[in-house]
Amino acid sequence: MQRFEAVYEIESPRGIAHAAEVLAGEQSTGTFVRLALETDALRDRSGARIEAVEITGTSGVPALPSRSRGEVYERGRVTISWPEENTGPSLPNLMATVAGNLFELADISALRLTGLTLPESFALANPGPRFGAEGTHRVAGVEGPLIGTIIKPSVGLSADETAALVGTLAGAGIDFIKDDELQANGRYCPLAQRVGAVMRVLNDHADRTGKKVMYAFNITDEIEAMWRHAEMLEKAGATCAMVSVIPVGLSGLRALRGRCNLPIHGHRAGWGLFSRSPHIGIAFPVWQKLWRLAGADHLHVNGIANKFTEPDEVVAEAARAVQAPVCTGGPAHGAMPVFSSGQTVWQMAPSRRVLGNDDFIFCAGGGIMSHPGGPAAGVIALRQAADAAREGVEITEAARAQPELAAALTAFKRPEILL
Repeated sequence: MQRFEAVYEIESPRGIAHAAEVLAGEQSTGTFVRLALETDALRDRSGARIEAVEITGTSGVPALPSRSRGEVYERGRVTISWPEENTGPSLPNLMATVAGNLFELADISALRLTGLTLPESFALANPGPRFGAEGTHRVAGVEGPLIGTIIKPSVGLSADETAALVGTLAGAGIDFIKDDELQANGRYCPLAQRVGAVMRVLNDHADRTGKKVMYAFNITDEIEAMWRHAEMLEKAGATCAMVSVIPVGLSGLRALRGRCNLPIHGHRAGWGLFSRSPHIGIAFPVWQKLWRLAGADHLHVNGIANKFTEPDEVVAEAARAVQAPVCTGGPAHGAMPVFSSGQTVWQMAPSRRVLGNDDFIFCAGGGIMSHPGGPAAGVIALRQAADAAREGVEITEAARAQPELAAALTAFKRPEILL
């Protein structure tokens, strides 16, 4: 019988072993009392199983508000497994099992889901990315990392103003452009008008140069609306669709994957809700498996030396996770990590070093647009930084013979990188 298992960081006033028992019972066959129909045979067949318990420390105060009190709050790591037959390879039902009512259990004063191991049945039953890194490189016509940027201002530009900026960026040699996640299908810049205006520019550029810049249009919406949006993108000759994976949910993402023949760019808007506290939430290595199984080709992982709260080692772990096999067996369903947030030429080599390959998108806003030589020089400098990273040449050495890179190193402050 195949099983899936989850790893939790837990704190409890009644001890980790007790908390593990409560969690396993609540999330499978049990409740607060033993039931008449909860036979030993039923528990053996369908009950959760405690696979490991490790005590890691104690605290004198609870990490989170809790109705249960104790003189000492024990902390530890527990691994729980369930038979795959409980849920089948259904992603929403998997989530209800490993991340359901357990977060509000009174006997647990902190709980964070940090690991998830799935059998091959999930990889076989769920579609996974249609394109992944290999397909994205092919569609974009780019062998190295995709040099990208985000439309700014995030909102407020008209469709024609957006297209004019896209023309500037395409002329600068950019590989990838995306809508900001805040740019929806609003009245000031309707999606249909934006798609029409932007694709006229990109199709004309492709006719002149042979290069079609990949543009990720934000089509986040209700399911049937996303289907219509995806169809519109395909008819217009677009090459990427973007969705905010948390708002649309696993079923929404899976439904889009079934009808969309373009790479799906997954933005994790709202991520801090799950990640910022060490005492509650769900770690990115868990979430990204589910988003990949549901069909995301690209996933944002923040950036090295970013403007948000995640340290570099967390960003590195997230980026590597996106490229690792999603299950123990079956298709790997690898996706493409997207580095963004305050990125400049300085972060290119560390980003590549984290992965050991060029299968990533590197998005820079100010790192391109604020180059003293203009956007074209900004794109060239990032490409020079990527070439140096691939060849193992230190960036300041590479800049000696490349004025665009040299100017970028002078213009942008060297960040503190803790890797």
